[in-house]
Amino acid sequence: MKNNSSPIKRKIQIAPSMLSSDFSTLRTEINKCNEAGVDVIHLDIMDGHFVPNITFGPIVVEAIRPYTNLPLDCHLMIENADKYIPFFAKAGADMISVHVEGAVHLHRTISLIKENNIKVGVALNPVTPLEYAFEVAEFVDFILLMSVNPGFGGQSFINTFIERCIRLRSFLDERESTCNVDIEVDGGIKTDNLEKVIGAGANIIVSGSGLFSGNFHSNVEYFKKIISNRQ
Repeated sequence: MKNNSSPIKRKIQIAPSMLSSDFSTLRTEINKCNEAGVDVIHLDIMDGHFVPNITFGPIVVEAIRPYTNLPLDCHLMIENADKYIPFFAKAGADMISVHVEGAVHLHRTISLIKENNIKVGVALNPVTPLEYAFEVAEFVDFILLMSVNPGFGGQSFINTFIERCIRLRSFLDERESTCNVDIEVDGGIKTDNLEKVIGAGANIIVSGSGLFSGNFHSNVEYFKKIISNRQ
């Protein structure tokens, strides 16, 4: 059903990925995020099974929680996500996303996250069919479209993201009364592609090396300038 009203104007949010931060001074890195006025802190949770890398678990999320009031966005790149969701909820997560391929019964996993009063997202890898997002849209708060293959920071942006994001945003806008959903993008986002990513419809912008390489505060300000010119 076509929605002829104007789409909701969504705030464009900056979400630094702590995967690219200095883990040896994590509290200092969190303070940088607080001071720079970002919107979300993105935490990549990897188990060495679903993706070929290991990062951290609920204990680190719990350690971070007292030092920021920013939403903690836990991106679960793990097997058997249902088992660990309650631990991330207890640790202080505000947002949890799970991959289509990482959940045996995706609707049940979505319901479990909601039961813990946490915003829920579903993540799609670069070649995961968008139809999965279409099917779950009415049940989630955000869709995370990967613009790299998950598992490592510092990868190059995959340009097919743009067409996928445009298609998804169009689908969601046409069903806005039942699908009030943000689009999050993760992977290879830097100043040279940020504008076209926003233009495609993404409004939660995850960036790791694009923000943490060089001067973090200056990079955030540059992101804000680009965002301001788009709004």
